[in-house]
Amino acid sequence: MSMNDIRPVKQALRQKYRALRTALTPEEKAARDRKIAAAVRRLWQYQACDTLLCYVSTAIEVDTVAIINQALQDGKKVAVPRCIPETRRMEFFYISALSELSPGTFGVLEPAAVEDHRVTDRSQGLCFVPALCYDRAGFRLGYGKGYYDRYLSGFEGAKVGLCYSDCVVPSLPHGRFDRPVETLVTERYIRRTTTFRQKMPR
Repeated sequence: MSMNDIRPVKQALRQKYRALRTALTPEEKAARDRKIAAAVRRLWQYQACDTLLCYVSTAIEVDTVAIINQALQDGKKVAVPRCIPETRRMEFFYISALSELSPGTFGVLEPAAVEDHRVTDRSQGLCFVPALCYDRAGFRLGYGKGYYDRYLSGFEGAKVGLCYSDCVVPSLPHGRFDRPVETLVTERYIRRTTTFRQKMPR
């Protein structure tokens, strides 16, 4: 399927899963977010990592505020993304507290572009990847800008998707530049993706 074919399909799916998330009550969303945050701490990838790369959540995303604060308390190095103006690329910068962030691109909280805080080593670490929806192979439905796919193309560490269980589907249309995650964490389960399982030695 060509990119021209899947773009309208992806747009329809974005509308569907935005509406699904918006329909969650604050209490239901908070309960799901707490379960996901607890599951994150059980991940062997989280326990083993020294560096955590984590998005700063918006209102309809799986909340990462508690995850970031916990990681800082656990003594991990935490970096969050900053979009590079007039490009479709982003960089991660280390932070020591969420209070260091301010509204940036699309109104999302971003770190200051302090050069000696920029993450330059993409060979290791754990990256939590946001999405509106995931499939069982680990491919994601993002917001259509391609920031994460571009960044993940050069990232060699562990990639974990955070998502609500009713936003995980059997399969999603994807292009050759889409980058899957190896593990999905929802409020109901932690699961290896089929892409990762197919690469494991038998």
